[in-house]
Order: sequence, then C-alpha cells, then structure tokens
Amino acid sequence: MIRTSPVLRILSSDKNRLIQSSFLLLFVELSLIRWTGANLFFLSFFSNFVLLASFLGMGLGFLRKPSSTPLLRFSPLLLTLLIIFCYHYRYQYQPQPLLHQTTDDLNYMGKLFKENLFPVWLTVPIVFLMTTIVMTTLADGVARTFRLFSSLQAYRLEIIGSLLGMIIFTLLSFLHAAPIYWGIIINLLFSSLFFKDWHWKNLLSLMQIISLILLIVILHAESIATKQFWSPYYKIQVQPYSDNRFVVNVNGVPQQIIESVEQRKKTKPFYFYPYQHAIFHIPLNNVLIVGAGTGGDVAIALSQGAKHVDAVEIDPLLYQLGKKLNPDHAYLDPRVQVTINDGRTFLEHNHRLYDMIIFALPDSLMVLSGQSSLRLENYLFTLEAFTAVKNHLNSNGIFTMYNYYRERWIVDRLAATSNTVFNHMPCVDTEAENNHWLSVLSISPSAHALQCKTSWQIESNLYATPATDNHPFLYLKENRLTPFYFFTLFFIFFTALIAIKLVGGSLHFIQSHFDLFLMGAAFLLLETKNITHFALLFGSTWLVNALVFIGIMLAVYLAVEITHRIPILRARMLYIALLISLFIAWIIPTNDLLALFMPARFIIATLIAFTPIFIANLIFANRFRQTIHSTEAFAANILGAVLGGMLEYSSIIIGYRDLIIVIALLYLLAIMTMKTKAL
Repeated sequence: MIRTSPVLRILSSDKNRLIQSSFLLLFVELSLIRWTGANLFFLSFFSNFVLLASFLGMGLGFLRKPSSTPLLRFSPLLLTLLIIFCYHYRYQYQPQPLLHQTTDDLNYMGKLFKENLFPVWLTVPIVFLMTTIVMTTLADGVARTFRLFSSLQAYRLEIIGSLLGMIIFTLLSFLHAAPIYWGIIINLLFSSLFFKDWHWKNLLSLMQIISLILLIVILHAESIATKQFWSPYYKIQVQPYSDNRFVVNVNGVPQQIIESVEQRKKTKPFYFYPYQHAIFHIPLNNVLIVGAGTGGDVAIALSQGAKHVDAVEIDPLLYQLGKKLNPDHAYLDPRVQVTINDGRTFLEHNHRLYDMIIFALPDSLMVLSGQSSLRLENYLFTLEAFTAVKNHLNSNGIFTMYNYYRERWIVDRLAATSNTVFNHMPCVDTEAENNHWLSVLSISPSAHALQCKTSWQIESNLYATPATDNHPFLYLKENRLTPFYFFTLFFIFFTALIAIKLVGGSLHFIQSHFDLFLMGAAFLLLETKNITHFALLFGSTWLVNALVFIGIMLAVYLAVEITHRIPILRARMLYIALLISLFIAWIIPTNDLLALFMPARFIIATLIAFTPIFIANLIFANRFRQTIHSTEAFAANILGAVLGGMLEYSSIIIGYRDLIIVIALLYLLAIMTMKTKAL
C-alpha cells in the first residue's frame, strides 16, 4: 500500500485552503454588492463603490507583511457588523408621497431616509470603509496561503476558487435564493477554515462562532420577512394596499401597484391616453409592452381590444407575482405571450410589426452590475433604440412611453430623440405631481396618425441631446462628472493612500510593480467595456452579466494554464497582438454586430471581446511568474483595478467605445515600464 507523504498531505491541504479562501473572498464580495444595494437604496446606483472598496481591501490584504497579525480570524465579526449596519439602517417604505431627491445632475427617486438614517454623505463613506476592512481581513487570509506556492501556481489556485464562487452565486441567483443561503455558504466556508482551531474556552473562537450565528440570524430574518422575495435583481416586497390592491416595493422603494383596470382608470387615467390619440381606427392586432411588470399595462391593452400582446419583462419574479396577484389575470390570457428578457434585445431579435409599442415605466431603480454605471433600462432610451422601435411599427402605429420623469429636461431629451427619429414632435400629456414630471409621450411614423391636444415644446436645447448606444446616460444632464462623483472619487483616492500607509506599506511597491499596477487598471476597464457591450448585444439581464464574468474567469484560467506549459512567451509580441485585437474591437461598429443573426453575432462578438482578455492575461501571467514577492505584485495589480474602476467614470465624458483607447494607453504604459527581462 502506497502512503501519501506528510509533505504531500500538507501541500494538498494548503491547496484546498487557498481555493476555499479565494472562493470565500469572491462570494462575500458578490453578496455584499447585493446586500448593500438591496438595503441602502442609493447604493443601487453606486454599487461599484462597494466593488472599489472590495478591490482596495483585497489589495491591502495582500500588501500586509507576513510577520503582521493574522486578520482572517476577525472576518466573521467584522462581516456581521457590516451586515447588521445595513440591516438596521435599511430603507423601508412608509406609505406617504415619494419625495424628490436630486444630487447635481444625477437624478434618482424615492424617499431615501427614515428619520434615524444617516445622510448619503456619511453613509457612503461608512459602508466603503467597513467593506474595505472586511475584504482586507479576508484577503489577508488568502495572501498567507498564497505565499506558500510559486507565483503562477498560487494565481492558478486563486482563479479556481474565484471561479467556483462566481458559479455558485450565479446558481443561487438563478434559483431566486434568499440571503439565508448566502449566509449558509459563508458559514460553511468559515467553519472549514477555522474548525481545527476552535476551542470552546478560547475567547476568539467564541467570538467567531457567535458572529457566524448572528450572521445567520440576521439573514434568516430578512429572508422570512412577510411577502418578501429575492429576484436576481431586487429584494421585492408585496404590501396589501386597499380594495384588493398591492404595492410592490423593490429594494425598499415602491415601484408599482397591482390593481385592476377599473381601479387604474379611476386613479391613473394617463395609462389610457395612448389609445385616445389615434385618428385612424387601429385594430391593435399586435401590441408590444416593454416593462410589463406585474401585468397592469397588459390588462389595459386587452381591455382596449388588443388581439395579441407581446409582454416583455426583465425580472422573472415580477412576472410571477403579476401572474398570481393581478386581479385581471392578464398573464393567463391566451392572447398574451410573455418574454423574460431585456426590451432592447427583444426588439433586435423580433421582426414582427406592431400597431402599438409601449415603454411602460421601465425604471429599474438600479445599475446594470457592480462594475458599471449603467442602469438596466439605459439602452432602451437611445437614438438607436428609438430607431429600432420605428422599424417595428406599422405606418399608422403608435409608440408611447410614460413615466414620472422627475425633471422637465429629461422629457426634453426624450422628445428630442423622438423628433430626430420620427421627424416630428410627440404628443404630450403631462402634469407636475409631487415635483415629478408625470408625462406621456406618444408618436407615430405618420404625423397625421395622431390627434394631439399638445405637442411637446422643448424648453431648452441645452440638455436635449439624445442619448446614444455609445453614451447611454439618459439621466445625466451633461457629459461631465458631477461634484458628488468628484468628492467620492477623491475620497476613495485619499482613503487608499492612508490605508496603504496604515498596513505598513509604501508607494514604493507600486513603483516596483508599476507595469502590473497599470495592467490591473486596464483589465478592469476591459472587463467593464465587455460587460456593457454584451449587455447591448445580448441583453442587460443578470444572466448575461454572470456568463460574461464566468467567461472572463475561464479565459484567465486558460491563459494561466498555457503560460504554465510554455516556458517562454515574448511579451513584446503579445503586446502587439493585444493592441491589434483592441484596435479591431474599437473599429468594428456595434450596429454591424447587431445586424447579424444571433449565432454569427455570438461567435464574432465573443472573439472580439475575449481575444484581448485572453492575450492580456497571457501577458500578466507571463510577467507574474517572474515576480519574487508574489503577494506584493498581486497587491499592485489589484490596487490598479481600483484605479481602473475610477477611470470607468471617464465613459461619462468620452463614451464606452473610446474606453478602448484608454485601455490601450494603459497597456502601452505598462510595456514601457516593464522590466527588460520580462520582455
């Protein structure tokens, strides 16, 4: 019988520990992005700040000296405190009119705070600092095992753990799993890492056990809340209102009301305006409703004589709630066909002509992912999207959109976009309600197909420039960063400088690994660019985002395996190939890809997106295996990702397409600063 030597058993144990701790690190990061956004409403719009805090914390954890006090053992307590903070100060809807909140040019709706809540300017720094500290303690645990292996082998094991964390979190999202399941997995991972060291008489062991129990208790309490559900996008709560009506809150904010057609006719007549503007009798053979939600707009279309309705809703749980609770049971009607997808993607894939297309309050109240500034509906309101709408309308068909647009200039922008595409101004029904511009805009390919009491008159062209696929920021007045963003980015920058000093580091380590630092910044931007690009090509759904992340990690892992097997890779040649692939990605218009059939679009888009990712990771892996101090080098790379996350906001100024130019410049600087032996 062959026995495994003690050395091999220890090595195997260390491998498992590195994989588990890396799994835990990424899983906690993803959980915190969901948890903070679900409970602190305004963080739904700034969730990449949690991402930046995570990267900063990871960089600090890898930067700490091996002789310093191990921090992983404090992670359960600190993570539980952060979870409790968000839970205690979570936004909870109180039945009163929504208040209007504006921060410079950035608009978001909702009554943001109860009386005991901290203001935004204080809450954002607290969450940022707490997240940074939690991630520092977790990354410190990863780094201590990371040092036991060669640079490339350690990186390979770290990627395996991260990939597993991403896959498991994606699976939980698919199953609409409540936070208690996140807590169970986090508890299992912590228990696996600490179990051998637990002693009932040890104060630290008791602290860890009590913290993990409290974590489960809090997450369980949130998971079993009455009529509360967790979709891949939101925390959704259904509150009985009156007369068989229900308020649907997402992330604590009232988003829609489930009520009958008759109730809606009495309380919100604007839903019926589009049907009253047609001069010619429209048979309504085909109606498309984007943002169908819980089915109220679908029920209205059926009541107006629609023979067929395509109902598109991005959130499967909202559809299920509408199917169950809507008093008109619109989703059970055989005339209705439901599609769970992004509205823009539906338009690109569907070739049916419609008598009416309705954008029914598609206000997602959240960003696309933790890594970008896009909201889920941003690609619906671009010049290209309105062109797609026009191409799907019959000659006398009607396109209408309605929402509480919060500011008149947003209505100006949408009216100007409609005018550019349809060559005439839309009909408008509007009124100020609780400081919101409740507006219904209706337009047709034929200017003579509509009867309007009022056509929209643009008050000022200053902010009426249409949003585009390259610059899809409907809710920003100008292509510039607001003072709020500048304040936050400066806060992150100075926090990073102070934190590096506190963990005993200096900026010298970044200077020694400046090429790796720049690669981290460039790669984060490359990830962001591909996430937003795939959202446009294949839909801004959670599943598309998750699959892109998993694809990126698989490309990284493949690059590491190839680098491990090929001893010599010429960095200069790889950089040339990388710059060529980036140029190809920059020069090919997105419209050309959108014009392709789905199989061809997928193949070509994947090649264009993942070729630079794969080559960039060949470059990084080849350079990283030559490092002497692997954790310092890895810290420099991760902290570079913080810079990349900050540079992502440059897309507000230059657009997403030209992010590739920034990426190319960063990689050029990286090769210019790379040590000669690595070339």
